[in-house]
Amino acid sequence: MKRIGFLTSGGDCQALNATMRGVAKSLYASSDDYEIIGILDGYKGLMYENYKVMKREDFAGILTQGGTILGSSRQPFKHMRKPDENGLDKVLAMKETYKKLNLECLVILGGNGTQKTANLLREEGLNVVGLPKTIDNDIWGTDMTFGFQSAVDVATDCIDRIHTTAFSHGRVFIVEVMGHKVGWLTLHAGIAGGADIILLPEIPYDIDSVVAAVEKRKEQGKRFSILAVAEGAISKEDAQLTKKEYKQKLKNNPYPSISYRIGAEIEERTGQEIRITVPGHAQRGGSPCPYDRVISTRLGAAAAKLIMEKNYGNMVGIKGDDIVPVPLEEVAGKLKMVDPDSSIIKQAKDLGISFGD
Repeated sequence: MKRIGFLTSGGDCQALNATMRGVAKSLYASSDDYEIIGILDGYKGLMYENYKVMKREDFAGILTQGGTILGSSRQPFKHMRKPDENGLDKVLAMKETYKKLNLECLVILGGNGTQKTANLLREEGLNVVGLPKTIDNDIWGTDMTFGFQSAVDVATDCIDRIHTTAFSHGRVFIVEVMGHKVGWLTLHAGIAGGADIILLPEIPYDIDSVVAAVEKRKEQGKRFSILAVAEGAISKEDAQLTKKEYKQKLKNNPYPSISYRIGAEIEERTGQEIRITVPGHAQRGGSPCPYDRVISTRLGAAAAKLIMEKNYGNMVGIKGDDIVPVPLEEVAGKLKMVDPDSSIIKQAKDLGISFGD
């Protein structure tokens, strides 16, 4: 009996269950010689031997289920080499659990930090296969991550709903979208939702340009303006600060988030009423959209094939319409950023969308 471990780590998102289902169904369809061990609550479960033996029926009816049936936790990569409060060597503990369970391979579903730890375990001699999960779509080596399109749908729906109330009251609305370092989610939701201004971490904004865009719409007789703002949006002035200086500035910041700061500055300069909407973790929740169900199922089936072929040490990625293995050592530590000179940005600008630059 070949034992395969499943582990979901980091922030949850739609289609985690659908992806695990894709792996499990493909393995079960190929042979009766596979047993799946679910590692509970991410890498934490691997460290502290928290797991359960999965049954075939555990993977039934979860294609449309959000979240993760295994639970998850955040275990920052930068702390992986540091002992826990009881002196436990985390990496050694994970290796020992892997060996104790007699695992053939560990299937790891997660984002950037998760894939870095997956590569660390690969370097430590474990057989691992990674799957690209994140609503941010910022994992290097894949055109798309599962969870992204579902989050775009949620954020877009929020902007759509804001349009009606913004028009009714003639206000400026700011919708703050998730994304600390990368703006793919804000970019796609902003365009899909018809936002007038989109602010991304990759394109530092000038508040004068933002105000000018709002005032221009008012001069054109437009009753409202909508801004899609990434939670990691940053001004040109702040972008010049060192990481340490910026963190210190954020500590002294009287505003709950960047959107409230931008809103206060726009209101002060224009006199227009400002309202802030933060959909927050709703963007991670709920059932995966059909697109995510399809790609997660395909990614899962491809991961199962890698396991059958003993082609370990890879993350399964999407390139065009192809599902391909990508070496984890190439993925780890890299972010797929929005290119300010990319065609999608240029086309958005051609539509009249302001990026505050």
